[in-house]
Amino acid sequence: MPLFFSSNMIQSCRNDHKFNNLAICIVVCSLFLFGFFIYSEESIAQFQSSKPKFQENLEELSNKSNGVQENSKILGEHSKNSSILTNLRTQNDEEEEKIELPPESCDLFTGQWVYDNVTHPIYNENECKFLTEQVTCLKNGRKDSLYQNWRWQPRDCSLPKFRPRLLLEKLRNKRLMFVGDSLNRNQWESMICLLQSSVTFSWKKYKKIGHLSVFMIQDYNATLEFYWAPYLVVSNSDDPAVHSNLNRIIIPESIEKHGNNWKNVDYLIFNSYVWWMNSGTMKVLRGSFDERSTEYDEIERTKAYRKVLTTWSQWVDNNVDVNRTQVFFMSMSPMHIKSTDWNNPNGIKCAKETTPVLNMSMPLNVGTDKKLFAIASNVTQSMKFPVYFMNITSISEYRKDAHTSLYTIRQGKMLTKEQQADPATYADCIHWCLPGLPDTWNEFLYTRILSHS
Repeated sequence: MPLFFSSNMIQSCRNDHKFNNLAICIVVCSLFLFGFFIYSEESIAQFQSSKPKFQENLEELSNKSNGVQENSKILGEHSKNSSILTNLRTQNDEEEEKIELPPESCDLFTGQWVYDNVTHPIYNENECKFLTEQVTCLKNGRKDSLYQNWRWQPRDCSLPKFRPRLLLEKLRNKRLMFVGDSLNRNQWESMICLLQSSVTFSWKKYKKIGHLSVFMIQDYNATLEFYWAPYLVVSNSDDPAVHSNLNRIIIPESIEKHGNNWKNVDYLIFNSYVWWMNSGTMKVLRGSFDERSTEYDEIERTKAYRKVLTTWSQWVDNNVDVNRTQVFFMSMSPMHIKSTDWNNPNGIKCAKETTPVLNMSMPLNVGTDKKLFAIASNVTQSMKFPVYFMNITSISEYRKDAHTSLYTIRQGKMLTKEQQADPATYADCIHWCLPGLPDTWNEFLYTRILSHS
């Protein structure tokens, strides 16, 4: 069917003055118009039906375009077309993985530990190749595994099911960094394992430069990072490899050396506690380490802690972009040193504990410094920058069973049979087995990121 009138047809109608011929002309023209509209509707229908195929091609193209940009300055900067492709690629995945987030008013940290060997552990120890020997308790000889099967159940709501791909989408083109001591490293390893079940991690994308350890998640152009700074401020324990220093000294007002490495990060998770617990006082250097100063003042622990967190809070307020970055501060990770704290007079520290304290009707006192807890809580609440205080302390105090105990390393070497026979000296009741308790801390982090992205 032609898309225009024939000039001969029109001229014929004009020159013929006979009625019959005019009527015939009108009929022919009407048939022509009817045919033209039928043709047009078919064409439009064919064009509309081709749109899904066009979208499929876009999705196929986008799946081939998952490149990695190693330059951190480029991280997160993509063209408008790239954003469209990403949205097309992830829309179906997000629909498949819709989850119910708890209401903002729900207190996630009040609840109970529930035995659940169906959903927990979220990953298997032997499937996560990035765990260090410090935390692989089963591999190191621990016989019981019940410590992996406890799920935290808030009283008035529920934590959403952990779906790695959802969190990975939130991390796309972004940086997530844990900053602090070995407990934050414990949590960093946990996060790597939680996410590696959904995406392939490669040691080739792991880098360690000075204080900073970085995993690059290639498919999402994202990084999971850990920065060693046990006091947050400058100290003589800042060497990430050699820091077994009993004469610990800090400079409470000096943070820029570390802070310069925390800029332009999208999720910052800080902690600082266990390194403060060696004594009731802290040595504060007069001068600087660069000047080889040796004189120091010894001040009360809580006073020094307040000074340090004040310096840290001022740095965050002045250097972190509230429109880009979410900041978290982890509360105190407890230790379980005296078994009499949980009514086990025959126990030795946390050794051979296999279940949590299940009677949660009364607060448990395991020696956590509540003064330091109060300082951290008050400082974070008084800041201009909205820092989320992650209160993991109370729920963790009930987990006497979850420590690495006798199934770990000491000064880089596995405990010997003789050392394992002396739990009073060698049981590690500070760090945690993985899978284990730090996975729950990351479930809190996951919930918060999904709720506020």
